Amino acid sequence: MSERNIVVLTGAGISRESGLPTFRDADGLWSSQRLLDLARPAAFLHDPVAVHDFYNARRAQANSPAVEPNPAHLALARLEQRWAGNVVVVTQNVDDLHERAGSAKVLHMHGRLNQVRCNACSTRHAWTGDVAVDTPCPACGAAKLRPDIVWFGEVPFHLEEIDALLGQCDLFVSIGTSGSVFPAADFVQMVKRSAHTVELNLEPSAGALRFDETHYGLASQIVPVFVDELLTRNS
Repeated sequence: MSERNIVVLTGAGISRESGLPTFRDADGLWSSQRLLDLARPAAFLHDPVAVHDFYNARRAQANSPAVEPNPAHLALARLEQRWAGNVVVVTQNVDDLHERAGSAKVLHMHGRLNQVRCNACSTRHAWTGDVAVDTPCPACGAAKLRPDIVWFGEVPFHLEEIDALLGQCDLFVSIGTSGSVFPAADFVQMVKRSAHTVELNLEPSAGALRFDETHYGLASQIVPVFVDELLTRNS
């Protein structure tokens, strides 16, 4: 029991209490921006200035002193540190709050705000400031940098590694996700026969009925309780 492999899927709901807006809520980013005009490769080709401005603003917000890991992020880091088996966080979020909380095993399916990618040489670079259309790549010097974000129509990152982890996991926990973004929405079904599945969310997701166990409330409240109970049962 103590050697079980745990895969934790996190979505925007876990970071909302840290001050970062979600996309799908009434007051989320999709309600105030036409993201299809900003979050697709064709948009970047058509108006790279607007796309860079949008992600520069998001990066600045995520890196502001007001945005800090909340108790849910800290609880998952504690779980990784104290669990005898393997704990991996697979996140749909592009912020670095899991890492700042202390989680070491984090896979970002949709990319990272604090990283850029060069369309000329394909190198990736840590980046916390603004990016402009004439910003040179630190590796090759070409002004071909783009946000290292998975846009609509692009393939999420780390899918092969995630698939292998899901095939070995004994406990799958979904936190703060809408259950409507694929392929992540199918993860619970992929592990259904081999793993115990748990949803921790503000409210039932689109796939809530697929889970063996569900708990609803603020992530900052229910995630630490779940983690503490899990560690106590398996100590």
